[in-house]
Amino acid sequence: MREIILIKNGELVLKGLNRNTFEDILIKNMKKALKNIGEFSFTKSQSTIAVESVDEDADLDDAVDALKKVFGIAALSRAAVAQKDMDSIRQIAVSYLKDELEEAHTFKVEAKRSDKKFPLKSPEISRELGGYILSKFKNLKVDVHNPDAIVTVEVRDKYAFVRGNNIKGAGGMPVGTSGRAAVLISGGIDSPVAAYMMAKRGIELVSVHFASPPYTTELAELKVMELLKRVAKYSGPITTYVVGFTKIQEEIRDKCPEEYFTIIMRRFMMRISEILAKKQGCSALITGESVGQVASQTIYALGCTDAVTQIPVFRPCIGMDKDEIVALSRKIDTFQTSIQPYEDCCTVFTPKHPRTRPKLEDVEAAEAGLNIDELIAEAAENARKTVVK
Repeated sequence: MREIILIKNGELVLKGLNRNTFEDILIKNMKKALKNIGEFSFTKSQSTIAVESVDEDADLDDAVDALKKVFGIAALSRAAVAQKDMDSIRQIAVSYLKDELEEAHTFKVEAKRSDKKFPLKSPEISRELGGYILSKFKNLKVDVHNPDAIVTVEVRDKYAFVRGNNIKGAGGMPVGTSGRAAVLISGGIDSPVAAYMMAKRGIELVSVHFASPPYTTELAELKVMELLKRVAKYSGPITTYVVGFTKIQEEIRDKCPEEYFTIIMRRFMMRISEILAKKQGCSALITGESVGQVASQTIYALGCTDAVTQIPVFRPCIGMDKDEIVALSRKIDTFQTSIQPYEDCCTVFTPKHPRTRPKLEDVEAAEAGLNIDELIAEAAENARKTVVK
């Protein structure tokens, strides 16, 4: 029996004349996701892409698992290919969906007929196939409102496809359709979630991580790389910079008022990240900040932080509470790594009484004793570059 995977594009169907461009990028991303599983062919038809194995040894279960993480796919399903006649459709449906139908108590049939030359209309296909299934499975009753199993028949140009229940996809837009942005990645819970959320909107990710040895350890850096690997399962490869931040933090400690330590540190991070982002063709920065979560994330502090950047700063977690962020981190499997007890540079030299309502002119005065241009140029120049897959 010939079997394929049917991909439903979701919001890509809303695109106009450039829809083909979006679909081509989605197919490119699917090929990357399936690269280590086998060789596959891809056929576009209306709002669906058919994925078929060219390699007999390819495992379709593994292929489905990989495709579930590809942004731009609203839903997917394994389907059997039938000839465009009711005898073939009936036989394929009963044999292909046998296990699923034997386990169910209720079912319904949905038919979609894009080939209007097919002799039966969609309701007629549903009635005829539904009656045949009832005659073969005595455990089943029809429930059109809340069935255990949905049998779907799609009659298209060359073939008919028979499939069972849909599998939910990752949704969103294909990565690479919305430009490129650099995410400031720490070892915490929030920033990997922010990276995932922006990748879901089609943004290709670059990441910047700040390390402060000996105050932070190699284990902290390895933790961040593991987080990025988990995000990369959805986003694809992530070009990553590791920035040595020790000298800057010690300069801030020695020359700036303690109450401004954190916000001045964040301003340096934004300046350096912007330099590295522009090297990679990025048009925005991404952070995991949420309003009011800590002292450096008040609207006053965020305003002072953004004052040093010339490109937009995206904060997808900005209106989320911690429980919502944690729930999403569990979904994308970053939570357990994030809570490992290896601290990042944001915990170094934390002030006892940080200023929560800073004024920009006061912050600029507080950092006036630093050689800002020299410090950020040196840090950006010496950043270590790698690619996380």
